[in-house]
Amino acid sequence: MQQMILALTPPPAPTLENFFTGRNAAAAAAIRSALQDKERQVYLWGAPGAGKTHLLRAFVAGMQSRGLRAQYASAPQFEASGAIDALAADDVERLDIVGQLAAFDLYNQLRAQGCVVAAGDRPPRDLPLREDLRTRLGAGLILQVHPLSEDEKRAAVQDHAARRGLKLGSDILDHLLTRHARDMGTLVALIDALDRYSLQTRRPITLPLLREALRNQDS
Repeated sequence: MQQMILALTPPPAPTLENFFTGRNAAAAAAIRSALQDKERQVYLWGAPGAGKTHLLRAFVAGMQSRGLRAQYASAPQFEASGAIDALAADDVERLDIVGQLAAFDLYNQLRAQGCVVAAGDRPPRDLPLREDLRTRLGAGLILQVHPLSEDEKRAAVQDHAARRGLKLGSDILDHLLTRHARDMGTLVALIDALDRYSLQTRRPITLPLLREALRNQDS
């Protein structure tokens, strides 16, 4: 039989609807408030993989759906491409001096009219940045974004699979969660690819099928 390759495609575009909330209901609510012009400045902090980038990209997509000029920018350098109404600044702890100056200027431009959502790996007071930029980043709503717990991650994977009409056994979930990249973006992409592989081979999703698909991917 012709060998099938398990090709991973990018996960769905980040939205608030496909954000797995866990303990981050307040962070999701803050982004929703920013999209409704009820919050002008939000800073999210937490460990890598906790979901900060998902929320920032969801914010940008939401603003753009309203016809506003919103931009996502990530460190170490960034600059706005023309006039914007909203900025999502990611990984701010990695901003070099050029990026810090650009971020400070953008904060000032958007201060009177606009919205800024930023994210970093630590609270604003602990960022290795210029004092004036730290002050700007800490001037609005500050919220910690928590990684999903093991139980929350398992529930999120099951929920995504169920949305595709799949029912995954505990053996498959254990294999996915303990032997592969465990960030939600990769896990979602892996479930989607496994579903396609099952359809291509016309076989139900089992642990042997998962192992076969992954071996084919690596070959």
